[in-house]
Amino acid sequence: MKPICINNYCFDRVHIWLQYDWRIPQFVELVIEVFYPKNLDANGLVMFSHGFLIGNDLLYYPKKIAGAFLNDNPLFGINPSAYYNYSQAIVERNWAMAFVTASHMQSLAMPWVDFGGNPRVGQDAYAAASYLVKYGATDEFYKIDEHNRNKGFYDREIGNRTRFMKGNNVIFAGHSVGGAHAQVAATGFEKLREIGKKTFRPFNPVIYDREILPAYSARMEEWDPKDRANPVGLVQLSPVDMKVPVLAPGMQPYREVLSEAQMPSLMVIGQCDCATLENSSPPSWSENAGAATQFSQLSSSRSWAAVARIEKGGHCGYLTEESWFCSQADKPSECALCPGTQTYKPEGAETAFTIELFRRYINLYSGHDGFKGGFEEWKGSDFMTWLNRERPDGKIALVPFPDGQYIDFAR
Repeated sequence: MKPICINNYCFDRVHIWLQYDWRIPQFVELVIEVFYPKNLDANGLVMFSHGFLIGNDLLYYPKKIAGAFLNDNPLFGINPSAYYNYSQAIVERNWAMAFVTASHMQSLAMPWVDFGGNPRVGQDAYAAASYLVKYGATDEFYKIDEHNRNKGFYDREIGNRTRFMKGNNVIFAGHSVGGAHAQVAATGFEKLREIGKKTFRPFNPVIYDREILPAYSARMEEWDPKDRANPVGLVQLSPVDMKVPVLAPGMQPYREVLSEAQMPSLMVIGQCDCATLENSSPPSWSENAGAATQFSQLSSSRSWAAVARIEKGGHCGYLTEESWFCSQADKPSECALCPGTQTYKPEGAETAFTIELFRRYINLYSGHDGFKGGFEEWKGSDFMTWLNRERPDGKIALVPFPDGQYIDFAR
């Protein structure tokens, strides 16, 4: 498709194939949705991992075959940007925002849903962000890749029309299982390789063009470091992790790395959200200080991780569009954390709060530089001053912690 441009921003979709490691014949199909400045001068990128639609449906392969003749793709129909359209938040600082959808099959019972715990999906998000940094909004990456300089189709001028990033700074974010997948991506390329090698999920990807053309990129280790995504922040909305033998080992090794990372890191959870507080393995947070949680695994004497709790918050109030899949997590009959409490619905007050939260979080960054300052500057930033109140936006209320503050730090 040609990019759709309205005012100063454009929307486009990119379709590629990813080989996780050049030595292993394991591939995944990716579609990336991206909002970016029309002037191709984005100061940074928010790479968002969505929480309940990663994967393919029961009719995926018939649709895939039909799409070859109709110039369509079933992954286009998943459209995660509709459910997490926080694009208002990126305009003020001239950032871009992207989403990745992949054809993973994790469950035989419901193969269109990813229940989390699969680090490969976090690797997808990192690869997608790096692709956008290096090539921009184009399917024709191979025509501008130095790896193919001697090929007849090489045309470096295409990059002048498709690259939209000034630098390579990326905030990784996500909701639900996507929040845990964002934890993986936020560790960065070297740690993805290091942990992947230890956990039998090696990561040194090669990008391929669709299904027919044999064109491909150089291995990511051979890319100039400035062409790979540089994680500068992490935002997790009600993160959900899982542990399933072989299929889903969980994200603990990545959280242990993040516990030492020197970058702004925020977890937001709902007071009444059973999916993240009870059904996740481990839960995202617990009032029991001795419990093993995602937040405790993000803790260390050097950690920058912080957590905030939304009063009457459930699992789906962040969304910008209703989703039947997500609504299953907020059934009152299956969640007893807040009996009789009406949690926030999509497209409502919590959605508006989430957009404002991203807007102010992005304001932490000056131009296309990373966050300036250390932990104390993060803790005392304008963003934290805004968030550390009972009603940051005047509408949504936060639940105080035992010390009376509305933010708890993992340090």
